[in-house]
Amino acid sequence: MTDRLLRIELPIASDEELSALRGALLAARASELAEMRRRGARHGFGYGTDGARESLSAEAAQAQRRWALVDRLITALSEAAPASE
Repeated sequence: MTDRLLRIELPIASDEELSALRGALLAARASELAEMRRRGARHGFGYGTDGARESLSAEAAQAQRRWALVDRLITALSEAAPASE
């Protein structure tokens, strides 16, 4: 599979908007991490049938992919627009 490059242009009117965007992305990353851990723990505790555990594994893997992508987006945002000091 080849890597793709996604370019996003988003007008930001102020430092406050930039800060709000960072905050929203950090909240999304935290939410995905919590979901990934919750599903992983449920799987680890052996809840449900074999089929249900397979589903939990797949859902935990999907949450981990989403977490990683949001983390990469936060990194790209920080590199493109460093926080004001």
